[in-house]
Amino acid sequence: MKALGERILTTHVGSLCRPAPLLEMVIDQVAGNPVDPAAFEAEVAKSVQYVVARQAEVGVDIPSDGEFSKPDFHNYIVKRLGGLEVQQVQRTPAGSAGMYYPKLDEEFPGFMKQYGAMYRTMWLPPEIPRDKIDKALNAAVPRTVVTRPISYEGQAELQRDLKNFKQAMAPYDFADAFVPAATPSRSDAIAGDIYKSEEEYLYALADAMHEEYKAIVDAGYMVQLDLGLPSRNQVLYGKTNPTVEELRRASEMQVEAYNHALRGIPTDRVRYHLCWGSMNTPHTTDVPLTDFIELILKINAGFYVLEGANPRHEHEWMVWKDVKLPQDKVLVPGVVSHQTNVVEHPELISWRIQNYASVVGRDRVIAGTDCGFSQGWTMQRVHEEVQWAKLKAMADGAALATKALWG
Repeated sequence: MKALGERILTTHVGSLCRPAPLLEMVIDQVAGNPVDPAAFEAEVAKSVQYVVARQAEVGVDIPSDGEFSKPDFHNYIVKRLGGLEVQQVQRTPAGSAGMYYPKLDEEFPGFMKQYGAMYRTMWLPPEIPRDKIDKALNAAVPRTVVTRPISYEGQAELQRDLKNFKQAMAPYDFADAFVPAATPSRSDAIAGDIYKSEEEYLYALADAMHEEYKAIVDAGYMVQLDLGLPSRNQVLYGKTNPTVEELRRASEMQVEAYNHALRGIPTDRVRYHLCWGSMNTPHTTDVPLTDFIELILKINAGFYVLEGANPRHEHEWMVWKDVKLPQDKVLVPGVVSHQTNVVEHPELISWRIQNYASVVGRDRVIAGTDCGFSQGWTMQRVHEEVQWAKLKAMADGAALATKALWG
């Protein structure tokens, strides 16, 4: 990675706000409206050109393609995995629909009901027709069922994404670049009779996802695994009140599967992102980083992309006073939040960066964001204009931190 250790580099978590023309096409796809495949491919390519240019303009050193071709950061993989049959189930009623945080539902029932009814659409571009949005929102929820052994069949889509990114990157001299990818863990699939246990199914997913990870790295990019461990939020799908032991074992099993999927891939080309959920909710049920930090450090990644601007976790830079970061690892803490439209001051960003540098060293800190700005078409967290202002402020703050740390 160019310039690492010479100055504070900047990056983000991957997903960025989609331009309205592309977003409207994605919404049409979700709603079941006809979309011209050739027109969609052309719009994706044009939008990736745009988003890479904007990242260069605001000072991002390690960009992504914005995840523009994907409807969301995780379920996109269903189309790329053979063996998963998509069924449709009735969407759950209003409330915290679309989120699964039962403890927050209990603690803040009024807030969660109101938030659940509005968070999907509050920052969608107003030029997108409301009837299209409503049709997509009312579409049945896909549920995946395993009907045959899992295999990776997404080579064409993946190569399309890598080609678009390469072409968009050509005019610029970035320090590096990364492509986010889903972790080999799913909570919405029913394994049926194909796999004898949850662990066997998880490892089958890992074998399949290995192909995507390796292809990304072979193309010259870093791969970033995206999805938090069950231990972070006291949530284990399929169990209403999981015990600490159940959460921990599920998290350990996922870490083992991640490493299986990453076999043979150099750790310095791997990023792992963990947040406590991207939603703008109270976060009072978040599990402290100290309770499962050793699990994160077992993941064979060279870069750990963790929340640091969320006020529920901002103090956790101090965790690294007591937990030794291995010498070959780099922290990418969030120094700007994706959850608020307040643009952080560059001095604040510099201060946050310097806090981390004071405990792990200036050579092992890259400035990042807490999570993606739009993990899916229903998950745009801020206005697009604010997104770019935040990334520009991050670059300015990194420059201030560089001056303070290097002189």
